[in-house]
Formats: sequence, C-alpha cells, structure tokens
Amino acid sequence: MDTSIFKYGELPEFKKFTSENINNQFPVVLEKIRKDFNTIENNLSSFLTQNDLNWDKVINPLIEVNEVLRWSWGVIGHLNSVNDSESLRKIYSKFLPEIISLGDMFGQSKIIYDSLVKLKNTNKFDNVRNRILDKEILEMEHRGISLKKNDQKEFNIISKKLGKLTTDFSNNVNDSTKSWSLILKDKSQVDGLPERVLESMAESAHKFLNKDGQFDSKNGPWKLALDSPTYIAFMTYATNRNLREKLYKASVGRASKGEKDNSQIIEEILSLRTKQANILGYESWAEKSLSTKMAKEIKNVEKLLEELRIPALKKAKLELDILEKFAKSNGLPESEQIEPWDVSYWSELLRKEKFNLDQESLRPWFPLNDVLKGLFKLSEKLFEIKVVEATNQAPKWNDDVLFFNILDKEEKKIASFYLDPYSRPESKKPGAWMNECLNKNNVGKHTLPVAYLVCNQTPPSKNKPSLMSFEEVQTLFHEFGHGLQHMLTTVNLPQAAGINNVEWDAVELPSQFMENWCFHKNTLLNIAKHYQTGEKLSNENFEKLLKNRTFNCGMATLRQLHFAITDLRLHSNIDKNKGKTADEIRREIAKQTTVIEPIQEDQFLCCFSHIFAGGYSAGYYSYKWAEVLSADAFSMFEEADLENSEDLKLIGKKFKDTILSLGGSLPPLDIFKLFRGREPQTDSLIRHLGLSGTT
Repeated sequence: MDTSIFKYGELPEFKKFTSENINNQFPVVLEKIRKDFNTIENNLSSFLTQNDLNWDKVINPLIEVNEVLRWSWGVIGHLNSVNDSESLRKIYSKFLPEIISLGDMFGQSKIIYDSLVKLKNTNKFDNVRNRILDKEILEMEHRGISLKKNDQKEFNIISKKLGKLTTDFSNNVNDSTKSWSLILKDKSQVDGLPERVLESMAESAHKFLNKDGQFDSKNGPWKLALDSPTYIAFMTYATNRNLREKLYKASVGRASKGEKDNSQIIEEILSLRTKQANILGYESWAEKSLSTKMAKEIKNVEKLLEELRIPALKKAKLELDILEKFAKSNGLPESEQIEPWDVSYWSELLRKEKFNLDQESLRPWFPLNDVLKGLFKLSEKLFEIKVVEATNQAPKWNDDVLFFNILDKEEKKIASFYLDPYSRPESKKPGAWMNECLNKNNVGKHTLPVAYLVCNQTPPSKNKPSLMSFEEVQTLFHEFGHGLQHMLTTVNLPQAAGINNVEWDAVELPSQFMENWCFHKNTLLNIAKHYQTGEKLSNENFEKLLKNRTFNCGMATLRQLHFAITDLRLHSNIDKNKGKTADEIRREIAKQTTVIEPIQEDQFLCCFSHIFAGGYSAGYYSYKWAEVLSADAFSMFEEADLENSEDLKLIGKKFKDTILSLGGSLPPLDIFKLFRGREPQTDSLIRHLGLSGTT
C-alpha cells in the first residue's frame, strides 16, 4: 500500500503535508525524478545514435517527469503561500536549492537539447508542436545549454544565488508586514472607520493580547496592522491624520531597515540578473525577458507606456488640483499640502460628495455567496458551462476553502477549482492569484485541469457573512478569468494547455476581460442583493459605480505606469543606471510619473515583490499591455449588443473557442486576430480609463 503523500494526478491531501512528512518523503520524490531523468537521457542517447526520434519518444517522457515535479513542488509552494509557518518556511528554503539544481539539470541536458533540435529539424509537425519545440529550445538556451563549461558553471551559481535572494526578499516582506502593529485604545484614534473594520481590528487585538471573554468593537482595544483589508480601510476612512501618516510610512518602509532590509538584496538581484543576461548574450535582463514575450522589444513597451503616460499625467495633475482644493475647503489647513497619506482619505470624501457614493455602505449588497452565484451565472451564459459546488468532495488546507467542479453543456466534468477567499494575515501572503494544481494532460496519467484561486478579501464576522467591497468583487472576477483560461483549455499537451506557453504580457487578457463585466448593468444588478433584505442594488447606485470607474483614473493609471517604467528601466538601461542605486533611479523616474513625489521614508522597492520575488521582472508593463487586449476584446461585445442574450452567447462562444480554449498553442496575436478579426487597438482602453480628450 502506497503511504506517500505525493500522489501526482490526484488532489493533494493537504492535512497530511506536515513539515515532518514533507521532510521525510519529498527526498524520495526527488530521487525518483532523478532516476527517471537519467533513464530518459540514456534512451534519448540511444535514439540519437540510431537516428530514431519521434514526438512520443522524446516529448512524452519529459512531460511526465516534469509534471510530477511541478505538481509535487507546487503543493509545497502553494502551502507556503496560504498556510505559512516557521517550520514550513524552513522546509521550503531547504529544498529550494535542490529544485533549482533539478531545473538546471533538465534545462542544461545536452542530450535533451540535441534531441529537441534534431526532432524539430527532421520532422514536419503542426503549428502547435512546432511552437512547443521552439519555446522548449529557447528556454533551454536561456538556461545556459549553449554555454561553454566555465560560463555554464557561473550561470548555475548565479541561478542558485538568485533563488535564495528572491526567497529572502519575500520572507523579509512577509516578516516586516506581520511584525508591525499598534494597539489603539482611544476612540478618537478610530474615528471614521466602518463598523465591520472596528470589529475585525477589535477581534485581532483580542487575539494578540490573549484576552479572555468577548472582544468589544465599540470600546476597543483595536489592532492596527499592515494586512491589506485593515490598511486600505484605515487609509480610506480614518479621520486621524497622524495615524494615517504613521501607517503609510510603516507600509512604504517595509523591509527597508535592520535585519529585514531588502535594499542590498535588490542591488544584488539586479546585478546578478544583468550578469546572467550578459552570459547568455543579451545586453540586459529586459532584452532577455522580452525575447519570450508578445511585445518582443523594449522600444515597443516604451512606446505603449509613453502613449498612456502623457494623457495620464495631464489628467492626474488636474485631479490632484481638484482634490487639494476640496481638502482645503473641508478642513485641511491652507498652509498644508496633500500628502500621500491624504489621497485615499480625501478622495473618498470627494467621491461621496461628487457621486454621493459611499463604497463602504454598498458592502451589504455584495455577500460572497451571491457574488459567486452571479459570476457563475454569467460564465454559464457566455461559455456554455455549469459550476457546481463540491466542497465536501475535496481535501482542503483551511476550513474556509471552497471547491467547485466545472461541467460542460452535456454536464460532463471538465475541470475543478479551489477558492480560498479570505485574508489570514498570520499565515497567508497578501494579494490575489491563480495557480495550477493540475494541468490538463492526455499523456501518461490523464488529468483534468484543477486551479487554485486565492483572494484576500474581508472575512465574515460573527454576525455577518463576508461582505465584499466592489474592488474585492472585481478581484474575484479577475482571478476567475485566469482560472477560466486554465480550466477551459482544449489543448491536450500540458506544455501549451491553459496558461502554459502563453506569453507573459498576454496572460492577463482573460482576467482583465472578466473585470469589465462588473460594469455591465444586467450582470451587476443580478449579483448585487442586500444580504438581509434581498433588495437589489438600485439603478442610481449602479450609475454611481460606473462614474466612479474613471474617478481619479489619471492618478491610478499613473501609479501603474510608475511601477512599469521603473521596472523596465531597472532591468534595461544599464549605462544610464551606472553609479545609481535602484531607489535613486526610481526617484528620477518619479519626476515624470507621479504628481506627489515619493517621500524620504518611501522605500517601496523593498517590498515590490512582483518584480523581485515574483515573475514580473521586466514584465510589470504586462498589466497595461494585456489591458489593451482585454479592453479591445470586450469592445466586441459592446459593439454588438450587451443586452441581446443571443449576441452574447455567440461572441462568448467565440471568445471561449479562441482565447480561453487555445491557450499557448498559437502566438497570442494570432489568437486575438481569430477572435477580433484584426490587430488590437488602444482606443477602447483609453476610453475605459477615462483618459479620452486628455492627449
């Protein structure tokens, strides 16, 4: 009887993935993978000699061993993100160098490389297989396969160093986020905060102080911390300006002091990335990164960002001027100016006055269960699927986790997904993401796709369900869009199924496309029902949300452009960057990409995990690049008739049969043209962002 917890092809039994079990059993998995890999190399060596290569002999065994490794390490990585503990973190750090070594072993196998090249040159394959081969060959070249022995050795040393540095960076951000808090005891310190925030902060303080009995949300104490729901709420609603300033400075100063200082790690990461790119023959990390992306060249990215920066900066200056005048006429001293910790607060008050929109008061219309029902109903209508809850059929890592199956129109199961909706600051990384649990695979052990969808929204309280902000609703739609591309794929080869093999700057297309439906009247009004009375959201409130979409859009767009341009510059303009720290470069760029320049304490780069610990290095621009694609794709629905259900079905089916189904089997531009009938245009995005007329 197999007692191993590592059972590829099945849903992981998460509760059995204890640190002790992982520590004992994962080495066995790694050893088996090494043996299988050696067998593959021996077989391929023989096939090369005999000139007897075909797809099944070369690719299928590689798929199988890679999928086992991806699934096994993926479970550990997933738990490290959603169920963090000191012991699990140690295990993750312990095995990470071995995973990097295995990756280098796979990626730097001369026998595999020669087999792939020969397979490509001596056979005629369809476009999908050719694209997979081209990508595999280029990825191996990016792993140093073509390098001389000494260069390859240096390359591998750098890979290991980068693996450790990015993990240290992430741990420092998590630790500094968790370690900062203030216990507030005076009611004046929490003036302006909504009741649900006071409840959450009081409950956190109660746990933190190990108090007995029931927490008191009205009289405190309250715990102020840096987790997203608390931080955003406090910056938006708290009247206490001094505390807003303190909280803001703590947030932008995370991981920039003492033992948890990431500033030196950033310099090392940038230096090592440049070295590694140079070894491979690229001028910069950005040039290497873009060689595998839809944008292809740095100049193409710069052109798009500049096209958006000019109207966004103009609009943002007008918005800040309006905001400052409003603040001064409502209590900000004339001698003062708007500071970064004032923007969210005064924006919310201006929003209330301008649109009579109190976003907090709309939460009761967005209980999680109703939002899910509406999201699934929309998906069923557009994509001919059915979403059915099956939480009691799947092992979970936390009691709050939900599980769903996706059925096709014949009610046959085609995919499944986990949803982990709530913030757990003590054990779960901030942000929201979709990750693969299982890929669609018709090779070896056949598997259906299973996705992890992870959010960090407001958890339920003792007396209320999880009442979502409108932003949290958008985030859920966004992540579900990623999940749809993973789950509705019709590609049977895992290297091109779902999001695999999709260029990084096109992978946000389905997610951002789904967000647009939050602003479609029928969709939203079918979702938004008061959790107590069942009353539907009013037309008036919907119109306010629609107008609110472009409220302060110049500042919001500029913020994203600031991050994207900074990321690109840090990873490209090597000569311009010489002699300057990353922080100095960022502050230089800020002069053209912000309307309130960063304060001295602002060390945001030290917690910019997207580019220093995630996969977005020289790729943060991808959000805006994909937004062009998603806005243009959605405009096809707008041009037809959003109220005509037959039109919606027809275009929805076309979207499913191209963008959602074809995954990485074709270049994204080709897939986009199959759907849209032409190349993408920026007009729809500029209109959606509310930047029209500011160029």
